[in-house]
Amino acid sequence: DIAGWAENDRGVSFIFGPDVVTSFLQKHDMDLVCRAHQVVEDGYEFFAKRQLITLFSAPNYCGEFDNAGAMMSIDETLMCSFK
Repeated sequence: DIAGWAENDRGVSFIFGPDVVTSFLQKHDMDLVCRAHQVVEDGYEFFAKRQLITLFSAPNYCGEFDNAGAMMSIDETLMCSFK
């Protein structure tokens, strides 16, 4: 795990640590960041003590990954569930 920001292995973007997520949420008075556009094996994946979730809805992406797809629903009490 890293703290703060760092260049990714390819040197074309950045990665960030859980501390960055916590700081962002506090600054913007939010509880959760939901992001996409990254393949994750089970279709969804938590990070930073469940303060950030990555969703990916395309199963078996491009025939190259053996990943599941997922969908997140949020009810009126802000409870998240996954299918």
